[in-house]
Amino acid sequence: MITLFVTYPASADASFDRDYYTTHHIPLVNSVWKPLGLISATAFFPSPAPNGNHAICECVFEGESALQAALASPHTPAVMDDVKNFTTIVPVILRGTAF
Repeated sequence: MITLFVTYPASADASFDRDYYTTHHIPLVNSVWKPLGLISATAFFPSPAPNGNHAICECVFEGESALQAALASPHTPAVMDDVKNFTTIVPVILRGTAF
């Protein structure tokens, strides 16, 4: 399995709409990437901290080929373009491998 973490770093001037993120963006991610091998997309909202994150999304894929298929999908730009609808933050993407 391959995990993609998408973090939204906190800052004083950032906006983040949790409701939109959970009711629209995460379902969009699922609808676009599940057919390509996404196992789950889970949103986490850490306690506020000066150097923390507004949100973290954990996207678990079946494997490397599923992740690459998702990233190469012609529908992925719609997922990326949707970010502006819920935040002013530039997301940080981290990749991990489960053991």
